[in-house]
Order: sequence, then structure tokens, then C-alpha cells
Amino acid sequence: MREARSWYALAAVVVVLDQLSKWIVLNTLGPADSIYVTPFWNWVLAFNPGAAFSFLADQPGWQRWFFTLLALGVSGWIALELRRHPEQRLLSLALALIMGGALGNVIDRIRFGAVVDFIQWHAAGYYWPAFNVADSAISIGAVLLVFASLTARKAD
Repeated sequence: MREARSWYALAAVVVVLDQLSKWIVLNTLGPADSIYVTPFWNWVLAFNPGAAFSFLADQPGWQRWFFTLLALGVSGWIALELRRHPEQRLLSLALALIMGGALGNVIDRIRFGAVVDFIQWHAAGYYWPAFNVADSAISIGAVLLVFASLTARKAD
């Protein structure tokens, strides 16, 4: 249980960093503002009521609660898995990042009815959908989860 707490703490750090970054953006940018950072990166303020790539963003509002319940359910399952396998460092790191990101976005869905996004990458006139720290943690966690699955030793 002691080591599982370390993974829970990492998830909490992700939530804090995500919410802190969103607080800064919400207090710095307006909805139409865009701050140039580099030739491929802007700070923007966007509210996404859907999921990744604005999936279901055009729906009348049920998706807010669907994605909230889904993220809470997945986070609960992850919490159990972290208790069962805390010694599997790569797997636990991946799960903790996913859980922290999911909970960070749940806070937004409850507070605003949408997820606050603010990182915008672009190249040659093509723009990647805006994202946030929670989304980054989920994406990194997902890649690590696949890698952990592919490199896991099979039980004999």
C-alpha cells in the first residue's frame, strides 16, 4: 500500500499542475486571444465540451456527464490496479499519468461544462487541436501503457 501511495501522489501532482496551468490561462487570456510563443506554438483559450479532437462536442450536453462518469470509473479502476501492481514501475507510471490527467479534466467538466485547452501547435497553416497538461499526461501515459504491455514478461 505504501508504494501505491507514491503513484497516487504522482496522479495528484498531475492534477495540481493541470489545474494551476489552467488557472493561469483563465486569468491571462480571453476566448479570442492568441499569444505567439514560437513559429509552431501559440497559447490560446478554448473550451472543449467534447473529448479528444472535439469528439461529440456538438452534442447538447449529455457528453459532459458521460465523459465525467467514464473518467471517474476509469480512475477508480486505475486506483485498484495501482494497489495490485505498485512494483511494476512502468505500468504504474503510465496508469498514474492517465489517472491524473483524467481527474484534471473531470474538474473542468464539473466546473465549466467543458475542458479548458490552451496549448496550440501548428505548422504550415495546419493547426493541431488545442490541448492541456491533463491531455498531455493522458497521451504520455497511453504511450507508456502500450510500451509496458509490449515489454511485459509473460508469466510461465
